[in-house]
Amino acid sequence: MLNFIKQIDGIGQRIAEPFIPFLLLFTRLWVAWVFFKSGMVKYSSWDSTLYLFEYEYQVPLLPWQIAAYMGTAAELILPVFLALGLFTRPMALVLFVFNITAVASYPLLWEKGFYDHQLWGMMILVNVFWGAGLFSVDRLIGGEPKPSQIQ
Repeated sequence: MLNFIKQIDGIGQRIAEPFIPFLLLFTRLWVAWVFFKSGMVKYSSWDSTLYLFEYEYQVPLLPWQIAAYMGTAAELILPVFLALGLFTRPMALVLFVFNITAVASYPLLWEKGFYDHQLWGMMILVNVFWGAGLFSVDRLIGGEPKPSQIQ
């Protein structure tokens, strides 16, 4: 029975393996788009952004003005690195922490957007643990090992 389970698992791995680069690209682009779009909204309505950071968001340890600038910058810069697959693991890790901070800082997210943030967090973690994959600048410049080098 155990041998049968191993055979089935091996077949599943052989079927799934060619799709892994596309999964890694998909997760990077999805999360990059979501956070970049949010950053553009903050940037385009800066007065509203400042208001939200002063009165709605409760960012720990930072004055609201600094949090507004840093949060908007994070949402505009980190997704570009993620979409390109450049310094993917560290940028994804920073974005993961940013995502947690966003959820902790805005209690209304617990009612309406918490599941979205959970999904994005899991997608980000995929790239933290497995890197950017085949379709990335990291791979082009040799910053990420080829699958044959991973054992």
